[in-house]
This record gives sequence, structure tokens and C-alpha cells, in this order.
Amino acid sequence: MKKIIPGFLLLFLLIFITSCEQKEELSPDEILVWNKQIAEAYVKTMAASIGEAATEISDSVELVSFIRRVIDPISFYPDSSGYFYVYNFNCVNIAHARQKDLEGQNLHDYTDSRGKYVIRELSAVAQSGGGYVVFYWIKPGETGEKRKLGYVKPIPNTEYFIGTGVYLE
Repeated sequence: MKKIIPGFLLLFLLIFITSCEQKEELSPDEILVWNKQIAEAYVKTMAASIGEAATEISDSVELVSFIRRVIDPISFYPDSSGYFYVYNFNCVNIAHARQKDLEGQNLHDYTDSRGKYVIRELSAVAQSGGGYVVFYWIKPGETGEKRKLGYVKPIPNTEYFIGTGVYLE
């Protein structure tokens, strides 16, 4: 398991450095495409890494603790608005890197300001293999919901899915 963590952290660092170097040359539409690619790459990497670790961690409490420790320190995008969240397929929050008050809560009936059942939709997309969902969520450090394009993927060997997203300003 110790080999897994440094590998994906190195990948994060390389992608982040590359994104910062190329960002100045891109149009707003190209930046969105680039940020979507970053979100997808990060989620796929984290899902695979956590899924591999899950084969070595049989205790569910220990696995949840591991997931929280792994996602907590990670932030990305130039404004640090990129972070991870993990839910089970029944919409219970397992881990959230920015909103600790959500951990352990069932958000099955949560709706955003537009009436969308956000976590239900994220769960359904994750159960179908993964993909994108547009919804509204509070951006860290700001007030009021912002439009967000989330990307989710199931975590192999678990009943969980992991996601992140890019805020669409």
C-alpha cells in the first residue's frame, strides 16, 4: 500500500505543473476542457489507488479512515478549488476534503438550488461506470451555490464512488 500513495501523488504533481505552465496560453473554453481532463485524470487515479488499497484493508472503519487521510490534503487548480469527495452508492457521505460536517450524512434527498437531487444523480452516473454531472454547490471560501461540473467514478473493490469537479464561473 505504501507504494500506491507516492505514485499517484507524483502523477498529481506532474499534471498540476503541466496545467499551470500551459494555462496562460489557453482560451476560456480551452481552460474548461483542460480542467475537465485534469478532474477526470485525478478521479481515475484516486479511484484506482484507493481500490487497490481496499484489497489490503478488510476493516470498513479502517478503510474509511484511510480514504479520509488520503483525500484531505489534496487540492488542485490554481485557486485550490479542486478537492475530492467520496460517497457510498446509497448517498451517504464517506469523506469530504472541504466539508467535514457532511461526513456520515445521508444526502439522498439533498437538492441543489435548482431542485436537482445531486448525490442521487452522482451515484447513478458512478454506478453506470462514471461520468459528468452538472449541479450547483457552494464553492469553498465563497457564499451561495455556483454551477459545477462534477466527474465521478466507482472505486474498485468497494461500495463507494469518488468525485471532484470544476466550478463553472
